[in-house]
Amino acid sequence: MATIVWQIEWMKTTPTSANPPECVVTVGWRVNGTQVQDGKTYSATAYGTCGFSAPGDPFTPYANLTENQVLGWVWANGVDKDAYEASMQSQIDQQINPPIIQPPLPWANA
Repeated sequence: MATIVWQIEWMKTTPTSANPPECVVTVGWRVNGTQVQDGKTYSATAYGTCGFSAPGDPFTPYANLTENQVLGWVWANGVDKDAYEASMQSQIDQQINPPIIQPPLPWANA
């Protein structure tokens, strides 16, 4: 089973002169999956952005935000946490056990 790690890579805010000041309006997020199997490390990643229209209630000052709090906003605003984590596992599973297909015989269409 893959180890999944979410992180916030950057945040954009309103100016300090705005009311409320430094209100987060956009974040860049990343999710990484890694799995070690038979001495090999397999990995997958996805990233994106998420925007917010209005500050939450109660408002948390920028300096007091935690990464977990901001990730909660990301997941509550359209980023499907479970779907991304399943995608990470699927990508890694396909690296470990590449799908096998049965193409037509090369001489069959000659």
